[in-house]
Amino acid sequence: MPKIISNTSPLLYLHRIGALAWLPEMFLEIWIPPAVILELEKGRKQGHDVPNVENYPWLTVLHPGQPPSEWLSLDLGPGELAAMALALQNPERIVLLDDALARKIAQAAGLQVWGTLRILLEAKTQGLIPEIKPWIEQLSLTGMWLSQDIQKRILALASEA
Repeated sequence: MPKIISNTSPLLYLHRIGALAWLPEMFLEIWIPPAVILELEKGRKQGHDVPNVENYPWLTVLHPGQPPSEWLSLDLGPGELAAMALALQNPERIVLLDDALARKIAQAAGLQVWGTLRILLEAKTQGLIPEIKPWIEQLSLTGMWLSQDIQKRILALASEA
């Protein structure tokens, strides 16, 4: 079973579609940096539907080292920077990121990157769900922007085209 480090958005979107409980079934360990908790708490204070980390004892909070200085000038959030820094220290782990720029930088750094959509594909592969199309529709309804092209590609990968 793989081990992961998550940024804020995959936790947020999986929570909103009722799929956050899949993570401990799919992964041996799930780490998050404190910056992710701060981002979730900020969202909660603003009235958004976000997961409360205290309700998920399988989430392990770990402090990362400093990210590379060149990353600090980029348009990345604190959760992304911290998750990527933690992944650099633990390159055998998968890092969950949805933001395109963060994904590109993490991949350029040699990290294995998955996003929320990959979690859906893996959930289907592992038999947690029979199809991903309803979950993709739910993601769109909860605020995740997915182009028609991306939706078609994901459904094709899931053999649901």
